[in-house]
Amino acid sequence: MAENEQEQRMATPRMAAGALFFDDQDQVLLVKPSYKPKWEIPGGYIERGESPLAACQREVQEELGITPGIGPLLVIDWAPSEAEGDKVLYVFDGGQLHPDDVDGIKLAPDELLAAEFHPAEALDELLIPRLSRRVKAAITARAQAHTAYLEHGEPPKAEQDHDTL
Repeated sequence: MAENEQEQRMATPRMAAGALFFDDQDQVLLVKPSYKPKWEIPGGYIERGESPLAACQREVQEELGITPGIGPLLVIDWAPSEAEGDKVLYVFDGGQLHPDDVDGIKLAPDELLAAEFHPAEALDELLIPRLSRRVKAAITARAQAHTAYLEHGEPPKAEQDHDTL
């Protein structure tokens, strides 16, 4: 195969990274973008030459104005979309936010309308379906201290079959 042909077949996904933050009641911090109808988790696209963790830290600082420690990777989700092509999404554990961090939140005025903690039971109504599945999988991964691999917010079919064996 010619080198150019091989390069054309290689995936060049858009990548994004976000963090799950919790309060002392294990509710999840969600942000309300000014440009979308549903809620999101803090985070955003990874820039060229930037690691997923560095992008997560940068986006949290840009969106919320705080710099809490970001913990382990909880989820990697392959979630291509017709509009944007291949996408790989990373969700990191932001842990329980300290009250000083919560008090220090200053929303990016051009980007976010609100940041609020919500119970996991409310995720399906607040988030788009694939993000809701991804966040719930991240909450489970956090509780089980492992990283989950997802496709479109769900374990791949082979992994689902393996879990039932």
